[in-house]
Amino acid sequence: MKSELIHPARRLKHVEEYYFSTKLDEIARMRQQGIDVINLGIGSPDMPPAADVIEELGRSASDSCNHGYQAYRGIAALRNAFASWYMRYFKVELDPGTEILPLMGSKEGIMHISMAFLDPGDEVLVPDPGYPAYGAAAKLAGGTVRPYDLTEDNRWMPDINAIEAAGVERVKMMWINYPHMPTGARATPELFERLVSFARRNGILLCHDNPYTFILNSDHLSLLSVPGAFDVSLELNSLSKSHNMAGWRMGMVAGNSSFLNDILKFKSNMDSGMFLPLQAAAARALAAPDGWYEDLNEIYRRRRSIAAEIMKSLSCSFDMDQSGLFLWGRIPPLYSDAVEMTEKLLHESHLFITPGLVFGENGKRFIRISLCADERLLIAALERVKSKKTITDNQTA
Repeated sequence: MKSELIHPARRLKHVEEYYFSTKLDEIARMRQQGIDVINLGIGSPDMPPAADVIEELGRSASDSCNHGYQAYRGIAALRNAFASWYMRYFKVELDPGTEILPLMGSKEGIMHISMAFLDPGDEVLVPDPGYPAYGAAAKLAGGTVRPYDLTEDNRWMPDINAIEAAGVERVKMMWINYPHMPTGARATPELFERLVSFARRNGILLCHDNPYTFILNSDHLSLLSVPGAFDVSLELNSLSKSHNMAGWRMGMVAGNSSFLNDILKFKSNMDSGMFLPLQAAAARALAAPDGWYEDLNEIYRRRRSIAAEIMKSLSCSFDMDQSGLFLWGRIPPLYSDAVEMTEKLLHESHLFITPGLVFGENGKRFIRISLCADERLLIAALERVKSKKTITDNQTA
């Protein structure tokens, strides 16, 4: 029963409960009714981290000295591991003492950055389609969300000239994300150079969310590799996707030490340091050999091939050359939008696929299939789609 005495803060009027939170509740209710729903909507890796990472967690947790509060900046071993990882794969030199701040997952960082830098009325450029948390964090911090278009015709890249022509006087921050979620598009060094130039001439904090760079992608790009980026940029990264550690909540933000100090002012009032054994295990994960990523991507390549067959069976068009944990496809014209299509799939085929409208208006005619399901489950989903399509085709005939 809703209380008439206590009212929520006005800031909550500007955001809704996260789409996947409500959808997972609906799926749980369906399963309680005995309905076998196949979930291909969530990007939560279904495989474990490397064995030596789990071993390190157990070893460190068995040490009675490792259970106290930890430093807000994380342990030196973890910061050093992040710095080595960035040099090894991105060719970016980071000072582990001042230019890396470990986080409880990069989603936490989105909120911390927004709270640290946005004042009421500040505008935030948010990609459409894009991760909903960018806009939600901006609104909760009192900022004004200003979507910028990403389109299939422009290979899901921002039109910097159009953004600038529309006026950026009140813009304080811009979010970018490559390899892009949900489209799987990859950036180029030239795009990053143009974005840094745009941010520098307009005094905009450019925030790059970079968790998908190791999934079905061998061209590892960091925004911080661009000359001058440290003056105007921050980069988030995470072990959730690259090392199968989503539930461990291990991420980081890298950039100018003064920016990180500002973020720490907010963060240190919101949480305490991360459990030391988790940090030690994350440091071990970051030292993984190249073969770890190669083996992981071989699994995702096989899964993507099955997801492609699902797309074809749904009469969707798509680009097979996508990076990240998903396959993104355009729906056929017989549906009014992707929500109509995905609701039909959920309630008739008991298959949950994410409608692109969740990520913005430019996603309304697209769907996203998660690759975070084993081949057996993906094949079962394909069989359901084919079976339903055969029935529909026969009825039409």
